[in-house]
Amino acid sequence: MKTASITELKKELAAVPPAQLAALCLRLAKYKKENKELLTYLLFEADDEQGYINAVKTEMDNGFEEMTGSNLHNAKKRLRKILRLANKHIRYIGSKPAEVELLIYFCEQLVESGLLRHNSTVLHNLYAAQLKKIVKAIVGLHEDLQHDYRRQVEPLLELLKS
Repeated sequence: MKTASITELKKELAAVPPAQLAALCLRLAKYKKENKELLTYLLFEADDEQGYINAVKTEMDNGFEEMTGSNLHNAKKRLRKILRLANKHIRYIGSKPAEVELLIYFCEQLVESGLLRHNSTVLHNLYAAQLKKIVKAIVGLHEDLQHDYRRQVEPLLELLKS
């Protein structure tokens, strides 16, 4: 069975009556947790993006707190989980400034946790990959935002070089 393209779906959805559209959305949300989370974001939280970003940062903080005192292997697993959570919310928001802000926050928390002091190639590669994503996302922003975010990223990049 062939899946329809986004363009085809968009044309078809434009012709669907509002009540049937609502039923389709509810049916989508019923079968997949991510669909339900995205619909929740779009309906209830999209109008307060900064509040949502702060809530995601709080979730990330909780993840870093749970990681305290665990061994390096568990810390790596926990970091990947925190990063998956951040990336999921970045997809929901769909905004480059929000992506940059959350990834910078993740990197700052990683530095603050002290895990980068370990001679772990995995941790250093994870950190470097996130910095690469941040730099790539910054390029697509407005000049004023680029300047502000570059100032935040510079200390993180310096840490990578040392």
